Amino acid sequence: MGLTYDDGPGGTTTQLINALRSANLRATFFNQGNKVGGNTALVQAQRQVGWVGNHSWSHPHMTQLSQAQMTSEISQTQQALQQATGEAPKLFRPPYGETNATLKSVQAQFGLTEVLWSVDSQDWNGASTAAIVQAASTLQNGGVILMHDGYQTTVNAIPQIAANLASRGLCAGMISPSTGRAVAPSDTPGGGPTTTTTTTTTTSQQPGGACTATYRTTQQWGDRFNGEVTVRAGSSAIGSWTATVTVTAPQKVSSTWSGTPSWDSSGNVMTMKPSGNGNLAPGASTTFGFTVMANGQWAAPTVSCRTP
Repeated sequence: MGLTYDDGPGGTTTQLINALRSANLRATFFNQGNKVGGNTALVQAQRQVGWVGNHSWSHPHMTQLSQAQMTSEISQTQQALQQATGEAPKLFRPPYGETNATLKSVQAQFGLTEVLWSVDSQDWNGASTAAIVQAASTLQNGGVILMHDGYQTTVNAIPQIAANLASRGLCAGMISPSTGRAVAPSDTPGGGPTTTTTTTTTTSQQPGGACTATYRTTQQWGDRFNGEVTVRAGSSAIGSWTATVTVTAPQKVSSTWSGTPSWDSSGNVMTMKPSGNGNLAPGASTTFGFTVMANGQWAAPTVSCRTP
């Protein structure tokens, strides 16, 4: 069966994650796009105990919107969550469970599967922890329960939900992008361990001030990993910067964020420049990120920085 939590990140996200981890449960988090930007770390932490889905940008009544507005709500959230996790969501839950043919067609454009629920916990309606646990006890194989990020009663229900599932021989699974029903997980939590390996590379000594580029792996799955590069100005301000990221074949960069990339003919050397103003004050820094498809090769990329 599928545990789902709507309306994050924020609210009680940290408590939810800690409770799920302690109970050895996994869940799907349907996030609002307008909450993602300031809570990237929370989204990444969600991915370590489950999966992340799209819940629109601002939680409107989607069926009251034009098709263009629907598209904007979904598109912005897809982009925000892809930047946060390195992968675009495959699941969409319409706010309030309201849907129609137009919304379904927009979802299809983004390759999204609509996910509703078979059990409503009523946590949004003031349900007690006991009532939430009772609702979860009615879940059957393949079922999905609606819960929300933001209620302490919902957090408190997790240990009892775990005990009830275990007593009935059920597990908290993933939601299939094919059917929208809960199925047994097909990956390990987060798709693999998160790592924080750091590699510092060269310092340029170009006119206009030196810069350094520092790389770290922020997340890793069974087939890919996310990398982050920190570009830092030296003792003098710089007007712009150019970073070079070299991956080891057969690795390939599949997506990037917070910069403007270009590649050499081999596809193994990526040059990243600022998306906008590249000014950095003395000692100041900025970051950009990317996802690397490992293709069996897990060597960390090498990075360097020069000015401009």
